[in-house]
Amino acid sequence: MKILVTGGAGFIGSNLCESLLADGHQVRCLDNFATGHFYNIKHLMSHPSFELQVGDIRDLNTCHKAVAGMEYVLHQAALGSVPRSINDPITTNAVNIDGFLNMLVAARDADIKRFIYAASSSTYGDSNNLPKVEEIIGKPLSPYAVTKYVNELYADVFHKTYGLDTIGLRYFNVFGRRQDPNGAYAAVIPKFVIQLMRHESPIINGDGTYSRDFTYIDNVILMNKLALTTTNRQALNQVYNTAYGDRTDLNRLSALLKKYLSEYDPEIAKIEVKHGPVRAGDIPHSLASVEKAKKLLGYTPKYDLKSGLKEAVKWYWKNLSVDK
Repeated sequence: MKILVTGGAGFIGSNLCESLLADGHQVRCLDNFATGHFYNIKHLMSHPSFELQVGDIRDLNTCHKAVAGMEYVLHQAALGSVPRSINDPITTNAVNIDGFLNMLVAARDADIKRFIYAASSSTYGDSNNLPKVEEIIGKPLSPYAVTKYVNELYADVFHKTYGLDTIGLRYFNVFGRRQDPNGAYAAVIPKFVIQLMRHESPIINGDGTYSRDFTYIDNVILMNKLALTTTNRQALNQVYNTAYGDRTDLNRLSALLKKYLSEYDPEIAKIEVKHGPVRAGDIPHSLASVEKAKKLLGYTPKYDLKSGLKEAVKWYWKNLSVDK
């Protein structure tokens, strides 16, 4: 297949590019390096089936150029992070909605066979239902959540109006190799890992009872590949929870990270975890039902939290240089 991966230098995008190349596909990566990093894809640059296009999805001409000659799109490009969207809703909207619409238009114009995009569990908003099922959502709690819900609405309209086949994957707290531990908007797992490796106390927002369906990167890669290759017409033009289907609170998460990291450095076991204020826009609990993905896509997640954390910790210990 000829596949465009937008945001291909990011955490999830670079893992997708690498895995798709290993499967023998031709891959074009589009990234503006706003949050992605060249070092994530540097090892792919010499691959004969890999191509990098530097550009921004907010520019329609760039999007048209990116889809030219491609058959499929895996749209990962976005400005993530709930706190970032609260601090800067205008840029979040421009990238996540205007950029998304540009990509849909370009995909439509290029007769792309299938447009698979990163949706978000933030779409569930203030819904208290657990587990989260795709058909029941609440009102968004952040500008980021608004943008990701609008993506789903636009994808649905583009299928109904222009016949573009789409699949949305609602990612639940993805973690794993190459997830950036640095910066103000770093996700909780890499942030805690680097703090513990530096012998610093991680700070949990709130009392630590908030829970998440932490999802290892290889489960996410599997879902994208199933969405790419499914021959079940009923599976198209749907949104799917992309998760493991279990939840863990932040207190347990930090305890597991300390346990696994202390196998490399015993001093880490002694580090105390601290607590801070609850973060604005945070959903208290998140747990996905993956029954729809199992039924329509044949999804069976391969990594639970523990096995995924062990792999992630091993990768960070090998690849992160920290001044302890």
